Amino acid sequence: MTEFEQHDLDERELADLEAKRSWVRAHYDEGARSKYETLEGKLVLLDTILQNGWVAPSETVKLQSLGVTFGDALAQQLAMRWVAIEDEYGRDPALVVDGTSIRLFPLTTISKRIEQGEAVDVHGLFRSACAMIEQVRSAAD
Repeated sequence: MTEFEQHDLDERELADLEAKRSWVRAHYDEGARSKYETLEGKLVLLDTILQNGWVAPSETVKLQSLGVTFGDALAQQLAMRWVAIEDEYGRDPALVVDGTSIRLFPLTTISKRIEQGEAVDVHGLFRSACAMIEQVRSAAD
């Protein structure tokens, strides 16, 4: 089993997540950007970006930006929070459920699928992730 440490995000990591989040949010017209604050607004925006092919499989940073928004949606739905997980491979942002061993790395949730040529059903992926997390959370109680 890999040893890891969990840390609060540092200023650079927080700024990087916000830059990725802002790139996605900017797909809404300025007057509609408040929609990003809603769960459905995040999911619809992700779906729109993917369905219209606005991100190529080679655009890693943009794909990771979609992953940040996907993570934000999970955090909003499941009371998760962003942290940094550090192991022998480096330090990466992740989502955790406090008081459990649940750790997710959503930055690559969408990118892995797009890079492999898979179609992504954002709402289906979200429902599956939520169900899996709830199942693990229930088993831990």
